[in-house]
Amino acid sequence: MTSSDKIWTAGLVIIGDEILSGRTHDKNIAQVASWLQVQGIRLAEVRVVPDVEERIVEAVNALRAANDYLFTTGGIGPTHDDITVDAVAAALGVPVIIHPEARALLERYYADKGGLNEGRLRMARVPEGSELIPNRMSGAPGIRRGNVILMAGVPHITAGMLDALTGELEGGVPLLSETVGSWVPESEVASLLREVEEAHDDCQIGSYPFFREGKVGANFVIRSTKQEIIQSAVDSLTDGLATSGYDFTPGGI
Repeated sequence: MTSSDKIWTAGLVIIGDEILSGRTHDKNIAQVASWLQVQGIRLAEVRVVPDVEERIVEAVNALRAANDYLFTTGGIGPTHDDITVDAVAAALGVPVIIHPEARALLERYYADKGGLNEGRLRMARVPEGSELIPNRMSGAPGIRRGNVILMAGVPHITAGMLDALTGELEGGVPLLSETVGSWVPESEVASLLREVEEAHDDCQIGSYPFFREGKVGANFVIRSTKQEIIQSAVDSLTDGLATSGYDFTPGGI
């Protein structure tokens, strides 16, 4: 097998008693799997484990040994039972530290929300040697240490972290993209974006709103490993924008 024939794989550990009890319905398996597919990586195994350090350590070590990447969702918040960082650090054999950049991000985010207290500071804790994954939804970043990636459990926050990782992982097939810009509020075309994405397998659309010249707009980035899928999605998106009366700019604004 040549390097280009290699099948890249990832494991996923879903962490949380609320998933196992049925109180919360997991949505992350599907979105992580589809995101990985677009990166040229296959989700090979998923384990759902309780908020118990030994069980998290066991699952993390088993799945990271068997795959190129290991993802976790859940348990990186401000409360006492958010133990993912401690468990992953134990699995990796490294101490937990306060990441200075994460602390600064949280201080800025909470400056007008009552400040950084002990609970909120917990979200700056990382396994030593980690990098941060940007999180535009809230102040708390995701965490990456080598091939181990720790993300939030809340699906829309997880989605933002995945978006920040897009194109950053080594995978089986190069990721291609095209951008379409439009002076349109993102909320007014949310259903169109969803319909186009759902109609095209192995395709994802990232939406990046902006405010310029006193107007709101957004750039839409269509990504896939297949150029023909990108072109079809771009055609569908631009047709939908035109039908709705919105001008668009190929290549982005």
